[in-house]
Amino acid sequence: MTDRTPSSAAEFKPAYAYFVALLLALLYTFNFLDRQVLSILQESIKKDLGFTDTQLGLLSGLNFAIVYTTLGLPVAWLADRGNRVRIIGVACTIWSVCTVASGYATNFFQLALARMGVAAGEAGGSPPSYSLIADYFPPSKRGTALAIYSLGVPFGMLVGSAAGAWTAQHYGWRIAFIAVGAPGIFLGLLAWLVIREPQRGQMDAAGVIHHENPSIVESVVAFAKNKTLRLTALSSGSSAFVGYAMLAWGPSFLIRVKGMTNGEIALYYSFVSGIAMAFGTFGSGWIVDRWSRSNKRAYALVPATAFALTIPFFVAMIFAPSWQLALACLAVPSLLNNMYLAPAITVVQNAAPPAQRTMASAILLFVLNLIGLGLGPLYVGKVSDLLKPTHGDDSLRWAMFGLLPFIFLAIAAHIVASRSIKRD
Repeated sequence: MTDRTPSSAAEFKPAYAYFVALLLALLYTFNFLDRQVLSILQESIKKDLGFTDTQLGLLSGLNFAIVYTTLGLPVAWLADRGNRVRIIGVACTIWSVCTVASGYATNFFQLALARMGVAAGEAGGSPPSYSLIADYFPPSKRGTALAIYSLGVPFGMLVGSAAGAWTAQHYGWRIAFIAVGAPGIFLGLLAWLVIREPQRGQMDAAGVIHHENPSIVESVVAFAKNKTLRLTALSSGSSAFVGYAMLAWGPSFLIRVKGMTNGEIALYYSFVSGIAMAFGTFGSGWIVDRWSRSNKRAYALVPATAFALTIPFFVAMIFAPSWQLALACLAVPSLLNNMYLAPAITVVQNAAPPAQRTMASAILLFVLNLIGLGLGPLYVGKVSDLLKPTHGDDSLRWAMFGLLPFIFLAIAAHIVASRSIKRD
């Protein structure tokens, strides 16, 4: 791509732009559904295949994150040079087929291999989608648009929890994997057929320079040298550590410690957590689009405030005497813990040059998921196994309580990031 300076931004066509954002959000729903369904099924898998909590933490965390983050960078490099829509369509097909394959696993190695295949496919989902949305929306509307896309997380959580738990209770965990994975195969084809590949940078203002695409190494170095991007990635990683740990182990905590059944998870947990996360995800994008007009620190202060508010409800959830009260308390962390994602993506999309946005998003997700997805679930699983000889099933309660220091760490990291954003 040659350097050019556009004379003006392209005309914003809201109807089609929001259609694209909603369709990409639907793909992201199945992306996150296929990732999250393991946490709903892991108690059934644990009983059937005899896995330890550490093994479950590896499956939902580190094993998945290593493949997801490692492949994310070369896929993003390709997406900055090729057709992003085709990459998303192929990626959706891959992660869906591998989710179906998870239902046929008979041991840890086979399930780990299938889940790594899911991770490989999902590596081609979000970074190209972020870049597409940035080319369909002007900077002033990207926070809301990216928040719409990010609704795939809570809706994937809601559908995955409800469908996975209900199917597991009536037909077994293997059929649950097959049922939630199959629809994505057709969605990938739909995206390929109806989404148009836009001109890169078409919504940026006049004067934005479109440079040649740098190499992966050059992109990583440039990202690391930018203090605001570096701090945004690290603060997001600390937030994701808490968020992914709670997502991975929340259902097991409610089943094992609080006495919920799969049927109650399908009916109550999926609805409460999914709706709360949806309001938090969309609300964060809506808030920063407005607050940032007067205070750019809003991109980091919104998640910092959200995590601070969640602390008393998190503690109350851990020690609640019944699953009903624990679930009511969990609604607040579900609402607030995901409010870092849309602001962080917006910072990266607004700061990176148009030809480098997919790569910049992949680097953000590399740090975020390696720290959060890779280590958060594994940390809780390992601590639970270590405490099991003395605490039995209650070991998971204390392992979850061990997330409290990381909540304070996330708050501090966002405050530091906010100062850098203000300086920039």
